[in-house]
Amino acid sequence: MNTATCFISKKKFPVAELYKGRFLKKEILDLIRKDFPDFTDNEYISIESLNEYRKKYMAKLLKQENIEISEMEQQVIESIAKNELLSKDLEEELSKDLTHGQRVADRIASFGGSWTFIGFFFLFLLLWMAINIFVLVKKPFDPYPFILLNLILSCLAAIQAPVIMMSQNRKEEKDRKRSQNDYKR
Repeated sequence: MNTATCFISKKKFPVAELYKGRFLKKEILDLIRKDFPDFTDNEYISIESLNEYRKKYMAKLLKQENIEISEMEQQVIESIAKNELLSKDLEEELSKDLTHGQRVADRIASFGGSWTFIGFFFLFLLLWMAINIFVLVKKPFDPYPFILLNLILSCLAAIQAPVIMMSQNRKEEKDRKRSQNDYKR
């Protein structure tokens, strides 16, 4: 196996795990030469050492922009240095923390906002009115102007609106976590 020595760490590595100075980004090369003035374009640097300089370069860029490095940005910088992924499968993590009430609210919201619900509800309204107008002509339980139906519709709206809002707030939180997770990729 063909090996070479990392100029920075003085350790031997397979050539496949090393970079030559001439292939590095100029800004990173300048940072290396600041610490090691003898580093030339033909010298090798290991991935491990290179990632340390990439980390320094990212921190320098953020500081130049007078940006305070947030905890999440610090995690991203460290993950670059370690050459690892920070992102994770959020769907499983977010769904395991849901309470029974939250799951029910999500189901109600997804059904309440579907064409199936609209179809069933329209059919229910037509049946209610038809039964009270045509079937129970002599003694309807809810004569025109359908005051009982109005009460039922108002109660349904009063219950359904907060349930849908709870579900939307939770989905908003999921979206926020997903965008943070995408940033970490």
